[in-house]
Amino acid sequence: MEFMVYVSLLLLLILAPIVFLIRPKKYNGQLPPGSLGLPVIGQSIGLLKAMKADRVENWIQERIANHSPVWKANLFGYPTIVLHGPTANKFIYTCDGNLLTNTQPPSLSRIFGPKNIMELSGNDHKCVRAAIASFLKVEVLKEYVAKVDEETRHHLQTHWHGNHEVQVQPLMKILTFNVICSLVFGIERGPQREKLLPLFHDMVKGVLSIPINLPFTRYNQAIIARKKLVPMLIQLIHEKSEAPKEQNQQGDPHKDLITSFLSIRDDDGSTTVSEEEFIDNIIAMMFAGYGTTSVLLTLLIRLLANNKPIYCTIGQD
Repeated sequence: MEFMVYVSLLLLLILAPIVFLIRPKKYNGQLPPGSLGLPVIGQSIGLLKAMKADRVENWIQERIANHSPVWKANLFGYPTIVLHGPTANKFIYTCDGNLLTNTQPPSLSRIFGPKNIMELSGNDHKCVRAAIASFLKVEVLKEYVAKVDEETRHHLQTHWHGNHEVQVQPLMKILTFNVICSLVFGIERGPQREKLLPLFHDMVKGVLSIPINLPFTRYNQAIIARKKLVPMLIQLIHEKSEAPKEQNQQGDPHKDLITSFLSIRDDDGSTTVSEEEFIDNIIAMMFAGYGTTSVLLTLLIRLLANNKPIYCTIGQD
């Protein structure tokens, strides 16, 4: 069921990009058709039910039939304009900042942090983007292949070997998380990873939840998990900033995202990325790679399982 939720989310992102906080520079009082529903809740419950039932496309088409390819709704606690179709996609991705301003809902900012790259602009955005680009250079990515291979082999030996049947999606989430820990944080297998995993899972669950910050709600658990995660990240940053400089050079096979951020410095040698920007963008990178990668790997394994001739050919090679 959880696997279908992630697949449905991918379909939602492909079929109907949700643009939060679209603010025309000159607002004339006109809004698309649709209903905002109840405060905070809006249509969130209906969308979540559709995702669990793998009926997101039907949910979207019903609203297109009732309103138009462009309609308003209240999703996950914030007024939202939903645009559907290739024309809408072209409009969103080709217009400049003079026409639309796109920011995250406050509920997501409380989980990701207000200084993540999607919220930054100007010189701050440039500095963070430079650090991420340094981490994702082709020549650097080549150095990660051996580490990813090591993590994958250990994962298969631990969770797959000797089992006649496995649940692929949960295991792909574990593998993806371990790779993220290695490449983003530089954390090897051990107790430190085990402390991070439940906190990260609580944060993931809170992203797709109604943002009611009351005890025992998923959203509240996500906020608490972030508060526990931040001190751990601060300690990591301090440890790496105090490490010998030769460990943070470009060719170091143990280079991770944190050391990439630390390598971006001003002319006077000071770090250009603030500690808050460090933390928020590390968390954002965790989310960016976690769900999409685990779903993609699951779908790949499903494809191989349903096409045994392809699987056998790969095995022979």
